[in-house]
Amino acid sequence: MFIDEAKIMVKGGHGGAGRVAFFRNKKGPSGGNGGPGGNVYAVASSNLTQLETFISRIKYIGENGGPGGPNQRTGKYGDDLLIKVPIGTTFIDVVTKGEITINEKSPKFLLCRGGLGGLGNSAFKSPTNRVPQHAEQGHEGQERNFKLILRLIANFGLIGLPNAGKSSLLNKLTAANVRTANYPFTTLEPNLGVYNEKILADVPGLIEGASTGKGLGIKFLKHIEKVDVIFHCISVESQNLAAEYKTVINELKTYNSRLLEKKSIILLTKIDLIDNLEITKKVKELKKFNKEVLPVSIYDEESLNKLKKFLISN
Repeated sequence: MFIDEAKIMVKGGHGGAGRVAFFRNKKGPSGGNGGPGGNVYAVASSNLTQLETFISRIKYIGENGGPGGPNQRTGKYGDDLLIKVPIGTTFIDVVTKGEITINEKSPKFLLCRGGLGGLGNSAFKSPTNRVPQHAEQGHEGQERNFKLILRLIANFGLIGLPNAGKSSLLNKLTAANVRTANYPFTTLEPNLGVYNEKILADVPGLIEGASTGKGLGIKFLKHIEKVDVIFHCISVESQNLAAEYKTVINELKTYNSRLLEKKSIILLTKIDLIDNLEITKKVKELKKFNKEVLPVSIYDEESLNKLKKFLISN
């Protein structure tokens, strides 16, 4: 199951307790302060592509600070906790509704501060209290509950009607090893692969009426919101290129018209099945809808190289 949403509790480490102690050869107090608890940060990781980690673990707490020592020694500082998340993950505070998105521009963000360490008894010495007998307990760390949403699942999203060749193309470009077969809905969840540090998503196929719940419905469409560039795959096997193109576009428009504002390119797939004259004819027809049309086949290295160059440069 592809996980793109989760809920977690985050808490800074508890501050260490202050110490009650006295110098051996002196009457004065020597208890040190407790160490502060560790902070908790969200950190972007290019090695992660979904939020499955947060299903099995929902609590993230910084390390507690250590207790103060004698001779005015401060307790150990609690280690900070780094929560690694995929680039494009948004943290939404359940209470305040404030949002924090982890991306290339903001790869690290403080989620919760650790609690302050308690003061040792030496901190309470005064002219009227030369031998203080008490110290503070450490303070609680900040606690927050977050909903995590993966706003961006890939740099490029492969979309199209079932059997448009999306999964085969992803397998060829990356090490995704996606299951393929000649029947609808082979792909039931987005499959991700990486080429030259660019993430590609094979988004599940859709059919006419997906925006109203048919086929994989909304489950499919919501993932297209989370890619930067759309590769609209149309097979040369299609009996009506224009109708197939319009079917997909209409579903995107009905679900969310803003999807049409995303940069998109038509990939005319499986070109190994027809001759060059027919390829030219079909490319010309598709350019009526999108000026950028790239013919491609997993069995044609020249066409694959053109696609790879595009991936690298965008």
